[in-house]
Amino acid sequence: MKTLLFLGSIGMTEILVIALIVLLFFGGKKIPELMKGIGKGVRSFKEGVKGIEDELKDDTQTDKK
Repeated sequence: MKTLLFLGSIGMTEILVIALIVLLFFGGKKIPELMKGIGKGVRSFKEGVKGIEDELKDDTQTDKK
């Protein structure tokens, strides 16, 4: 079992109930669109973090010269 900060201990039953509620709210056709949007957001966030890391690395290398 995994422990989340605000949920405590969460098991398979709880995950299935949450998935069922999401399915009822959004419907079967909207879920792929929702996941696609979340994927794009995560990808954009990772690219932003990588960009910042690259800038910091470049700054530290130029400071050493």
